[in-house]
Amino acid sequence: MQGFLKSRIVFTFVTVVLLACALAVALTSPLGHSHAAASAPPLGTAGSFAVLAATTVTNTGPTKVMGDLGVSPGTAVTGFPPGTVSGTIYAGDAVAAQAQSDALVAYNNAAGQACTADLTGQDLGGKTLTPGVYCFTSSAFLTGTLTLDGQGNPNSVFIFKIGSTLITASGSNVKVINAAIACNVFWQVGSSATLGTTTNFVGNILAMTSITATTGATSNGGLYALNGAVTLDTNTVSTCSPKSGTGGSTEIQGLNANTHFNPNRLSCTLGASHSCSISIINKSTITQSVTFNGAVVFRIKPHQSQIINFTTAGTYVYGLLSNKRTLLAVTVS
Repeated sequence: MQGFLKSRIVFTFVTVVLLACALAVALTSPLGHSHAAASAPPLGTAGSFAVLAATTVTNTGPTKVMGDLGVSPGTAVTGFPPGTVSGTIYAGDAVAAQAQSDALVAYNNAAGQACTADLTGQDLGGKTLTPGVYCFTSSAFLTGTLTLDGQGNPNSVFIFKIGSTLITASGSNVKVINAAIACNVFWQVGSSATLGTTTNFVGNILAMTSITATTGATSNGGLYALNGAVTLDTNTVSTCSPKSGTGGSTEIQGLNANTHFNPNRLSCTLGASHSCSISIINKSTITQSVTFNGAVVFRIKPHQSQIINFTTAGTYVYGLLSNKRTLLAVTVS
């Protein structure tokens, strides 16, 4: 009898220990499962391209392309002018072909990463997401504002794996906070992507077919159409990857009230081969002013954005000027 009780006690103790270990594992991993951190797909030579298509690039209106523009194996580029390109246009040449090859590598890299969460059937609008890989078995939609929270880590990566189409509604926004940067956001789209009118978008779109940016949409990140066309209409598209040198991004949000030439100035320094851009999104309900060397250089209307790109060596310092509470999202890269 004593032996039986002893064996019961030992068995119970072992069972409690095993259950405690299992609980510890469950508590140290989300939902009881471990996920490898998302890693940024390598863009390679495609990183200097703000717009890259396979068949044609077509533009209407005064679009600004901040970076290189390319097409391969096609050769057709129309609408420039009136559109402008700060970099170089590569049409059907070896440079564009290599960029397409590198973009495909990035696409496959993103597609091969394990999902952190399945958001199929959910609209991205109104969500705040932390770094990870977010999957949709079919289409993904954005209506409103999607917030990407880097949790203080400038190396945080966000990947969206979308089975078919990506569609944003008019006036939608993607914003990055807490050290998250546009360069580390990737949208792997199984077919085509459409940015609705006046959408303020963040991240690199790698679409298997085509990409359409409708009137007034902006993108802080490259548009890469692997087998189709890129269609533009009065847009601002900026590559977030410098051609060389050191890069990075800093976001300033919710500046204090009654700010006059805020001391948190945005300084952008570059060498002869380094590109630098400042993206400013006005998320307030009033027009905001931006200063250069203390003087107002332009104003941004509510829910509109402005991307400034520099390719000439030098140091550029911008400030924010407002007599009311500012709600600006500012990224320097």
